[in-house]
Amino acid sequence: MVKHIILWQLKDALSAGAKEEIKARIKAGLEGLKGQIPGLLDIKVQTERLASSNADLMLDSSFEDEASLKGYAVHPAHVAVADGIVRPNAKIRVCMDYEA
Repeated sequence: MVKHIILWQLKDALSAGAKEEIKARIKAGLEGLKGQIPGLLDIKVQTERLASSNADLMLDSSFEDEASLKGYAVHPAHVAVADGIVRPNAKIRVCMDYEA
């Protein structure tokens, strides 16, 4: 199994209300991919954080193998969420993939 973890910081120019709306849309969009992409075993987006955090949200996803992760990256349903809501609003993205 392969884990794919991403942390995002949203753009500073966004108001607190806009950030909450965007986080909810990202969560719904990414978690909605479950069952649509071959090899995607689980996908969760964490939007609630402690004050000590310096990221706005986190993606925690699991794939059958590295090939499944690569397929996810280019799958049209994922690209639509990434290009439609995530990338336009993200300031920083940090990713770690590993075999579990």
